[in-house]
Amino acid sequence: MRGDAEAHELVAPGTLAAVLELMAGAPGLWTPIAGGTELMVAHAAGRLPASKFVSLWGIPDLRFIEITPQSIAIGAGTTFTDMRTHATIASDLPLLARAAAWIGSIANQSRATLGGNLVNGSPAADSSPALLVYDAEVELISVRGRRRIPYSDFHTGYKKNALAPDELLYALHVPRRVSAHRQYLRKVGTRRAMAISKVALGATALLADGVVRELRLAAASLAAFPARLYRTEDALCGKSVDTDSIRAARAALLAEVLPIDDIRSTAEYRRHVAANLLEEFLTDLQKPEGIQ
Repeated sequence: MRGDAEAHELVAPGTLAAVLELMAGAPGLWTPIAGGTELMVAHAAGRLPASKFVSLWGIPDLRFIEITPQSIAIGAGTTFTDMRTHATIASDLPLLARAAAWIGSIANQSRATLGGNLVNGSPAADSSPALLVYDAEVELISVRGRRRIPYSDFHTGYKKNALAPDELLYALHVPRRVSAHRQYLRKVGTRRAMAISKVALGATALLADGVVRELRLAAASLAAFPARLYRTEDALCGKSVDTDSIRAARAALLAEVLPIDDIRSTAEYRRHVAANLLEEFLTDLQKPEGIQ
């Protein structure tokens, strides 16, 4: 079954204010669409439930990268090409730059937006592990005003999030706080490129005298949505990286994650590959500093 274009309505108000007014007038009725790389696939397959769409494409208020001494703000309409080619993101947030290069093809990267990737809510979202370990915040906007929440609180269930019916995701705010941290991001997929992840793991760690003083771990495809691995972090913080702590960390991760069987992989494969990636990161912490 293929989608029927006549069954859907698309409007393009052209400004952020007009989009917000439209959504405020009929909360939950209009579905925002930006690059459309996910929604158009669903449309072509005949499984696009929404009938009314409001275009965000080309609205300059949503497509920006702003640098301050404390943080980097990335508009929800910013494309993955924008992020992949941005010098400050490459230097300060290298895991996000790496994830941006993983998103589909070069053509997809030029259309797919950061906001769309996050609101889509795929458990396998490529950008999510990096944003989670960087302690990103999401800024949400409506005619009622703006609010910011930790990105780690944004996803509330499978394909569900904290957006109110009249809200848009406006921007991501990422602190510039990891220059002294060891950083790691690995994705395991069927192919080396243009593949949805079977498992992805991101990490940042701050060590002092061989002891883990600060740690962030986040995963994709290991739960109903991308998430921090808080219990695994707790098993490592304050400990030296050695054989015993690595073994304890593996056990903590295996107890914490809740992957599923699907067409791309099995839950058991995902669990053990994730544990192997964690061990790889921890083993690398014993080597000279650098991005893994």
